[in-house]
Amino acid sequence: MQAIDLWLLVFPGFVLLDATGPAQVFSTANDEARDAGLPEPYRINMISPDGGLVSSTAGVALQTLPLPDPLTLAVATLIVAGGRGLENGASPALAPALVDWVGQAATGTARCCAVCTGAFVLARAGLLDGRRAVTHWQDAAALQAQYPAISVQEDAIYIRDGAVYTSAGIAAGIDLALALVEADLGRTIGLAVAKRLVVFHKRPGGQRQFSSELLAQADPQGLHGQLCAWLRPRLQQQLDVEQMAAALAMSVRTLHRRLQQEAGLSPAQLLLRLRMETACALLERPGMTVKRAAHQSGFGSEYNLRRAFAAQLGVAPSDYLARFG
Repeated sequence: MQAIDLWLLVFPGFVLLDATGPAQVFSTANDEARDAGLPEPYRINMISPDGGLVSSTAGVALQTLPLPDPLTLAVATLIVAGGRGLENGASPALAPALVDWVGQAATGTARCCAVCTGAFVLARAGLLDGRRAVTHWQDAAALQAQYPAISVQEDAIYIRDGAVYTSAGIAAGIDLALALVEADLGRTIGLAVAKRLVVFHKRPGGQRQFSSELLAQADPQGLHGQLCAWLRPRLQQQLDVEQMAAALAMSVRTLHRRLQQEAGLSPAQLLLRLRMETACALLERPGMTVKRAAHQSGFGSEYNLRRAFAAQLGVAPSDYLARFG
């Protein structure tokens, strides 16, 4: 097997783990091959717009090569790190010259990838138009608002859409890199690399389980905010849409229509999300049990809570409690 060239693009203000996490995954795959007496499968190149030392948001600088001719990246893999200011347009990674280079390079690469907010660079280059993509949960709404041609999948850990890959926040770049190793070298090697790194081969659940809140802050003066305010103290009660509509002095039909327009949710979906938000907050408290959290959040039973967590977060309440409680 011919070694695969990996080009990891960083820039001033990049997030350190966005680059070093994937780099370590591929380096560990090289270690596995070397220990087995096989040629190293990856050549890892750290690059930046000007080359030399590039400082991360952690204050640690990486030594990099200058950008190569885009034509030399044929059949290679390009990985763009995330960084500070990408979500609001303030990052140097969004400079027209660098965005143009990424666009040109992507046309010849076997795979074009972005870690975390690196998705904003791919989006600016037009590489995500008409595709599914993901970024850090904190910035998913901004990516969708700025680039409506993208189908942003808020809960995914990583997504492949054709030859373009995007990952969720920061450490999810490791998950993405493990998936690339498995695609290149097979499941056995991918699993061995994960074990050597002491990480999940395929972590359970999506990135929403790491969010501190499941709902965006609602305008307290809007219908969404008014309904949230009415529902929160009543989550342990049996509630239906007729009660919600009556509380806001409107018809059921009007409630459905206006809430869908304002929040993109039905009343039942909003109630479920509020109960999920409450259950997550309860499970993060010291000494909390799944049974108590189920009762206090309005799910009534552990069975109902388990079903909701499996459908909404992809993890069991007991696993969530173990990680965050």
